[in-house]
Amino acid sequence: MAGSTDVVIGGVDTHGRTHQVAAIDSAGRVLGGAEFEASCRGYRELLAWLRDHGPIASVGVEGTGSYGAGLCRHLLAEGVTVIEVDRPDRRIRRAKGKSDPIDAECAARAVLAGTASATPKDRRGVVESIRMLRIARSGAVKARTAAVNALRATVVTAPEPVRLALGMLAPAKLVAACRALRPDRARLHDPVHGARLALRTLARRIEALDLEIRELDGALARLVRAAAPATLALAGIGVDHAGQLLVSAGQNPERLRSEAAFARLCGAAPIPASSGQTSRHRLSRGGDRQANRALHMAVVVRLRRCPRTRAYVERRTAEGLSKPEIMRCLKRYLAREVYHALQADLLAIEGVDAI
Repeated sequence: MAGSTDVVIGGVDTHGRTHQVAAIDSAGRVLGGAEFEASCRGYRELLAWLRDHGPIASVGVEGTGSYGAGLCRHLLAEGVTVIEVDRPDRRIRRAKGKSDPIDAECAARAVLAGTASATPKDRRGVVESIRMLRIARSGAVKARTAAVNALRATVVTAPEPVRLALGMLAPAKLVAACRALRPDRARLHDPVHGARLALRTLARRIEALDLEIRELDGALARLVRAAAPATLALAGIGVDHAGQLLVSAGQNPERLRSEAAFARLCGAAPIPASSGQTSRHRLSRGGDRQANRALHMAVVVRLRRCPRTRAYVERRTAEGLSKPEIMRCLKRYLAREVYHALQADLLAIEGVDAI
């Protein structure tokens, strides 16, 4: 097929060590398939193989946020249009079966048919750094919670001399007291000294995780304040909320085609639930649930501190709306505000990166 004038549409089924690629033309004819290593060399060879079949129109890639992230970065850097593709649905798999070549071909056909049209997130800037730091912080917070729970459980079941000395202390003082315990290592067969060593170890772990969380909080605060000043200026939006909304949106502002699309991404778009003479909407259960949580918590803050929001709630309550329905409306309104603020922030980031 070398030298063909027809455009080529690629589809890639990504895995940890290898990527399976398929090529089809604009009429849906299969031009070939191949497997390449998931490495810089493999990415170059994959792109060269696709170009051997003709000019590339676009490439559909599964897992652009996981196994396909490296390939997506390489293709975007080479000026190739990348489309994010969901894995084939069960109906297609029942009809065609399951294999890597079949999945790669299905990815290409999804792009050709237009059923896959999402732009993958650009993972080459500050928003990607924020995403990775948030992952590290989330893991540290979960580990600290587990360590605190283990510390409390150990105190509850410890021998009486240990439990009576520690059982009534507040959390911060309990960690400090456990950190100061001095077990006799020669007598660890005694449960008293075994409990003291266990508690001191857990207290040290909690202190180390506290330091780790503070370091990550400082780094995230600096990055988010620099990347999203317009979003942070909105009432009820803090550093944590703005960081999550940046990560959910992605650094490339063209992904957010409209404020309605952003609301749908955040699970804040109302879903029609009408039947017969009843006309109503319900809360969406889809979308990015972490972004939805950020909007929800911002609305909770506004309900406590924003007079305009409180007046809106009183008016809508008088009209007969329930609290969940009012929250749904407030989240939708907030999504509109956040969308315009994020667009301004992301366009500013693009301008800085272009200089």
